[in-house]
Amino acid sequence: MAALMSNHIRQMLRYLINFVYPPRCAACGARMGLDATAKICQPCFELIERVPEPIYQVCGVPLQLADHVRSDWCRACAESPPHFARARAVARYRPGISEDVQVVPTIIRRHKYGRNQSLSLALAQCLGESLPLNGEDYDLVIPVPLHPRRLRWRGFNQAALLGFAVARKLDCMLDVVTLARIRDTPPQTWQESAQRRQNVRGAFAVTCPHRIANRSLLLVDDVMTTGATLDECARTLLAAGARRVDVFTLARAV
Repeated sequence: MAALMSNHIRQMLRYLINFVYPPRCAACGARMGLDATAKICQPCFELIERVPEPIYQVCGVPLQLADHVRSDWCRACAESPPHFARARAVARYRPGISEDVQVVPTIIRRHKYGRNQSLSLALAQCLGESLPLNGEDYDLVIPVPLHPRRLRWRGFNQAALLGFAVARKLDCMLDVVTLARIRDTPPQTWQESAQRRQNVRGAFAVTCPHRIANRSLLLVDDVMTTGATLDECARTLLAAGARRVDVFTLARAV
């Protein structure tokens, strides 16, 4: 009875809050019902483009979008093997198309550059019911860290908020302190792949090696483009004693 009353009170409070502050879709801005619990309207949720199968088993890029070498390696990975064991993503991000017509990139941009921390709930909804990963494979979930200067400006680390949602779905521990960004690198947006790799070289450090020694880690970030930042993080973690590092991002540029 007490549980039913508590649930009823929560529903009433949500209805009251939604009445005072009418909820809107985080992607398109459309008004949503007073009983809404979702942060994204159903039409926008259905527009989220998932990464198409089949994919290369290492980098997670769809087979039809990359040069073929073997079923698990694309040509880019064969020529420059990544340090992470495999990369997986939920949604597809098309760099050549305006972000405004892509649901997940739109929310990510507003979340990061609009410094709207509440949109982390919308991004968690974008993850869907299940992830293309098995929580039993990992000892820790580790988000890509921000440099302290960037963290002070933004007020939050978007990768850490996403990592919290991922860790909860996988029933896995979240670690936000072991991997640190020790160099404030310039934005990578307009740089080529080789420049990006040089840009982030030596930008990260492991503060507590004993926490990751001989452990399997899941590295989490919001978007993967060339993979330079994530690969440098994986290299740093492996050099500090991690047994294996996999990568998970909400969106993947393919």
